[in-house]
Amino acid sequence: MKKKRPSLQDVADRVGVTKMTISRFLRNPEQVSEKLRGTIARTLDELGYIPNRVPDILSNATSRAIGVLLPSLTNQVFAEVIRGIETVTDAAGYQTMLAHYGYQAEKEEDRLVSLLSYNIDGLILAERTHTPRTLKMLATAGIPVVELMDSVSPCYDSAVGLDNRLAAFEMTQAMITRGCRRVIYLGARHDERTFMRLQGYEQAMRDAGLEPGNVMTQESSSYSLGARQLHQVRADYPDADGLFCTNDDLAIGAIFECQRLGIRIPQDLAVAGFHGHDVGRVMTPKLASVLTPRDLMGRRAAEVLLARLRGELPPQQIVNVGFELLPGESI
Repeated sequence: MKKKRPSLQDVADRVGVTKMTISRFLRNPEQVSEKLRGTIARTLDELGYIPNRVPDILSNATSRAIGVLLPSLTNQVFAEVIRGIETVTDAAGYQTMLAHYGYQAEKEEDRLVSLLSYNIDGLILAERTHTPRTLKMLATAGIPVVELMDSVSPCYDSAVGLDNRLAAFEMTQAMITRGCRRVIYLGARHDERTFMRLQGYEQAMRDAGLEPGNVMTQESSSYSLGARQLHQVRADYPDADGLFCTNDDLAIGAIFECQRLGIRIPQDLAVAGFHGHDVGRVMTPKLASVLTPRDLMGRRAAEVLLARLRGELPPQQIVNVGFELLPGESI
């Protein structure tokens, strides 16, 4: 049985007005007095109220729908995760409701409200850190939640992912073993996984007695960004002999720009990426990268969530899907 969520009547009783007044406020806040607006808004927030888009008679029934909230639907990493999720949910007779929030925490809140309003049975999220409002809504919904991409950080309910720090540490070690002494880290978007990989890279450099350095930006990753970051590395770290990139897009963009400039890979500059996309395996030179099993991650996440829904698993399930170093030809 799903957890009973606060109703319009609960909000109305707390505020001391009629349910119709709360309903008017939700349709258009201008329809109630300014003083009452503030009181209603605070009460909705305190109760963690979630609008209900399904009839009351169905509110305690199972919807046979799973919500999937991701930072991007065009990113190849998450496209493959979705494929893995739907392989499992389709076979089990569940529909997936997809939403994305463009790496914006406030937008994640709005998308979560929308998904929860359809009375979904469970939820798969990409991030580990959430706003207080998001956490309040998750507690109010009382449904199983599985978070993706990380198997180390504390999770809200359950998690399926990999150790990003260890993966970055091992790839940086591999570059050092091959003779690199001035590896620079390229990061983008400032999401939590970028910083986990930065930490692993820095640890490997310091363990080897080497000085770490980085070029970071809040821009979204792209080949063109990788090319621009290469130029920044050449200006800021002229002695750089290696680049470890937070993803393959940056790495491939940097390699293409090196080829345009006549910089030999890996003789003049070693380059490694993260995720092991197919394009990196067919380019010349083949890209060294950390292969992350995205499809498997999606399948495992869906399997854990469905097992939680069936009551077969307790909360705090942590599944590490691992990773593999692809040496390629670029380091």
